[in-house]
Amino acid sequence: MARKRKNRTHLKGGTSAATTTVDGVPKSFIIKHGQVGSSLTQLVRDVRKVMEPNTASRLKERNRNKLKDYLTLAPALQVTHLLAFTLTSIAPSLRIIRLSAGPTLSFRVERYSLMKDILNTSRRARSIGMEYLSPPLLVLASFPPPSPTTPPHIPLLMKSFQTLFPPLAPHALTLSSARRVVLVAYNSERGTVDFRHYVITVKPHGVSKRVRRVLEGAPATKNSTSASGILDLGSEQDVADFLLRRKGELGPEGGYESAASSTESVAGDDEDAVDLADDYVGRNNKKGQRRAVKLDEVGPRLELRLVKITEGVPGREGSVIYHEFVKKSKKEVAALKADHAAKEKLRQERREEQDKNVQRKLTKTKKHSKGSASEEDEGMSEKELQDVEGDWDDEEEISEGEVSEAEEDRESSGDEEEEKRPAKKVRMRSQR
Repeated sequence: MARKRKNRTHLKGGTSAATTTVDGVPKSFIIKHGQVGSSLTQLVRDVRKVMEPNTASRLKERNRNKLKDYLTLAPALQVTHLLAFTLTSIAPSLRIIRLSAGPTLSFRVERYSLMKDILNTSRRARSIGMEYLSPPLLVLASFPPPSPTTPPHIPLLMKSFQTLFPPLAPHALTLSSARRVVLVAYNSERGTVDFRHYVITVKPHGVSKRVRRVLEGAPATKNSTSASGILDLGSEQDVADFLLRRKGELGPEGGYESAASSTESVAGDDEDAVDLADDYVGRNNKKGQRRAVKLDEVGPRLELRLVKITEGVPGREGSVIYHEFVKKSKKEVAALKADHAAKEKLRQERREEQDKNVQRKLTKTKKHSKGSASEEDEGMSEKELQDVEGDWDDEEEISEGEVSEAEEDRESSGDEEEEKRPAKKVRMRSQR
């Protein structure tokens, strides 16, 4: 029986879906630049998890890599943002570079906490993995509204954080893809930006904590060893001991606690409760169910201070739009702008001159190669004609089969040499 041949290795349409990219979705590189410690290296990994799935999560930096290498490689991979962490003598710094024309925002990292620090302080452990298959939702808080008194760099700061994440389309967004939230809050008193990362959790509303544990099963805690999800009631005499009584507290007259006193453990208030518009991730989170929405912080946590905003990218920087510590007068700003404009004009002129020189050299080499080829053809033809004219004589007649005396002498001498050569002795090996 003939073996069945395999003729389908992929699902139909899988290749086209993988190769196409969604328009308007920003992509980012998060790197560390220069010599940094292990803590800052872990912070780079944590920020990559926040920016997933539209970032290079497994990007490996090398010591010999320069910032220019990433700036050159990024446009070919359709990367729109570059986040570079570096360590200075004062504090860690972060640069957010908008590719490929700028601007560049420089921040000082005042304080930061890693993901492992946030999870170690939480009451329960979380399984992290499936939440990072969809991009987070961005929330901007406490930014001053646009007004004549608003500093001019605040709108640019807001726009820079907005372009880091995909634009939010409420009509096209599916409810199950909203799994994480990134909060960027402006602290007007300190003049800093607070960066927070949360995971959205949905729980039953109007049900006490103990009843919810019976419905959902045993929660995963740090000290729990069983992964079956079955609640352990072996230490209770009756299920009412678990449902109606607080832990370590007896009811009136040493009996059970009334149901009215357990209302304090109801999950969520009416303000936190929503009716699900569609099916959501989790047990019994069906469409139309009333659920309480809660945000659990998973980190990292950053406090950033904006230091400088410049036009362009590193290596091709333009004028300084904003500086936290250096203030200049209007005349100085105008002089700097004129200087940058003159440098940019000179750079464009040099670029045009280089392009013209390249084109001129290319045309010159093409003409030279064509001319040399034609001269060689002409030279060979003239030489051949001269050889032909020198060998043959019009008055001399030579018929076929006639041989000159010089050729006869050469043949006779060759035969005599062959006869004079001694015959080679053939040695026979004795047969053993």
